[in-house]
This record gives sequence, C-alpha cells and structure tokens, in this order.
Amino acid sequence: KFPSPQLVEIAHALEDSGNDFIWVARKIEDGEDGVFLREFEKRVKESNKGYLIWGWAPQLLILEHAAVGAVVTHCGWNTIMESVNAGLPLATWPLFAEQFYNERLLVDVLKIGVAVGAKEWMNWNEFGDDVVKREDIGKAIGLLMGSGEECLEMRRRAKALSGAAKKAIEFGGSSHTKLKELLEDLKSFKLEKVKNRLEGVA
Repeated sequence: KFPSPQLVEIAHALEDSGNDFIWVARKIEDGEDGVFLREFEKRVKESNKGYLIWGWAPQLLILEHAAVGAVVTHCGWNTIMESVNAGLPLATWPLFAEQFYNERLLVDVLKIGVAVGAKEWMNWNEFGDDVVKREDIGKAIGLLMGSGEECLEMRRRAKALSGAAKKAIEFGGSSHTKLKELLEDLKSFKLEKVKNRLEGVA
C-alpha cells in the first residue's frame, strides 16, 4: 500500500476535485493511516461526494456504469483493457514492471490518458520518497473530468477505441478470427504429432 504521506495527498486531491468518486483502498490495520482514512471516509460519506471500498471491488461492474467518467490506474494491462472496453479515459499512475511503458502508450500514442506525474520506478510493494502531490493529482482529474476541448477529444478517442474493441471480439471480428486460427493451428499441430507417432510405431 502507499505510505501515509501519499494517502493524505490522494485523499485531499479527491476531496478538493469537487467530483464524486469511488476509492478502492486496501484493508488497513488500526494506526495513523487507519484513523485518517476512516475520518476521511466518514466526511465524504456525509457530504455524499465519495465512497471508499475496502479490499476487493467489482471493477468491471463499476467501470461499465454510466456514472463513471474516468479511471485512476497503475497501468496494469487488465485495468487498461477493461477501461478501454468501457470507453473511459485514464489518469495514469505507474509504479513498477511494464507500467511506465503502458503509460506512454495511453498518454502519447492512444492519447486517452493523463499522467499524474509519477517518476520513480518501484520494486514490488516498496515505496521510495517520491510523493505525487495533491495539486498534480487534482490537475490530472480536472483534465479528465472537465468540459474543455482537450477533455472532450480524449473522451471521443476513448469511445472510438471502445467501439473497435467490442467489434474485434464479435463473431467475425479480428480477435475472434485470430483466436479461431490459433485453435485450428493447435489442432493441426496435435494431429501432426499423433500422425508422426503412429508412423513411428508402424
């Protein structure tokens, strides 16, 4: 999980954004983080502006809801694919592995993402001293949830990619066709192995 200073920055950025939000947070033990986040949860629940989910969340169900306007992601491939399929732009927050490369794809190539400003590559579950400030997080959220031309164009691209993704998995679509070809290749390979084995026995 994020260290305490980063949790504080995220909480303030979400609250200050003025947008409704869902924050999926890992279950935490009692302590400084727990007290802060529970007080934050109580405050945003009373204002009816935010909702915290502790632990696992039904991500696909959330992403496909009409009320959701954008996603903050660590740029893991599953979340990227699910967000693209749902037609949502993304605020990118990579941490480790291939996530920084995925961020460049979303921000520079597909142009459906806005970077929050994470610079430091992490080891798994280890965090350095780099803290993304609430102002930078808020700026990314503002770009994604605004009404300016840049935001609208990003949404149009995300919707177009969603349409292409859905079309690809339909009967006769590119993904459907390639999967069928793969299965046929595997069947042919297996039949060839069986044939060679039988010829060897004969």
